[in-house]
Amino acid sequence: MTSSSAASEERTRRMIHTAAALIIGDEILNGKTVDSNSAYFAKFCFSLGINLKRIEVIADDESEIIEAVRRMSDKYDFVVTSGGIGPTHDDITYESIGKAFDLKLKLHDDALRRMKKLSKPHPSQPNFSYDVPSPALEAKLRMLRLPIDTAREEESQVLFVDEGLWVPISVVNGNIHILPGVPRLFTQLLDGLKPRLVPRLTDPEGKGIYRVMISTPMAESAVAAYLTELAAKAEPKGIKVGSYPRWGKGRNTVTLVGRDKEYMDSLIPEVEKNVQGIKVDKEDEADHLNPEDLES
Repeated sequence: MTSSSAASEERTRRMIHTAAALIIGDEILNGKTVDSNSAYFAKFCFSLGINLKRIEVIADDESEIIEAVRRMSDKYDFVVTSGGIGPTHDDITYESIGKAFDLKLKLHDDALRRMKKLSKPHPSQPNFSYDVPSPALEAKLRMLRLPIDTAREEESQVLFVDEGLWVPISVVNGNIHILPGVPRLFTQLLDGLKPRLVPRLTDPEGKGIYRVMISTPMAESAVAAYLTELAAKAEPKGIKVGSYPRWGKGRNTVTLVGRDKEYMDSLIPEVEKNVQGIKVDKEDEADHLNPEDLES
């Protein structure tokens, strides 16, 4: 096994503290498609206690993909990409990520077997056959040619996490997980990946990070001094204090985010008093209240 292959193998086993997402697609950058995958990934990481450090959106451009995945793989423990693995000429994610790490593309036989079993012919292709060479077949096979490190076992490089899907998660350089851009597939595959991630988390039970929200009728400038004092007290204990305006709603939101639920809960009465607020589970939960209602 080469040194690069050994390093990749180590990345598949290391503890996961940080994450990043690379959203690939011209259609995102030109406004044709609204990206929802990064938001889902952010919530996914938050629920598991993974510190999501970066989200980038880039074009279907080989040089940009190569630069981004090399940088992210080196800097973060868990990286996902979204988009660019379809059957057309502009779907270049597999090829570009392969080039980034000097890997050849290889037709994955098990993925082909699953595709044959689970993928129904499109109504526009009633005569399609896997046994007859055709442009349509070549387009399908394009989605099954994956970047493979031949010095390592394929089992850790190609993951099938949902028995109802033929789509694999290609894992490159040990920590780059290549997912589709289609939101339904992205979320389904990411959820299917969770059992493999949980044993590698700081909290092996995957309880994640807690968030406390306090709804306040006070202006941000009115509570800024108190929140500065609160942050100085709470942040050494790993608790982040945030303030978020809600334009036109008459109320703003103060948040506490961290892992120490007991300590965070102990701060709630103090925060409620100092910002004249009330703890909520949803930001709009107290929008109907007046400040007088909170004093009764």
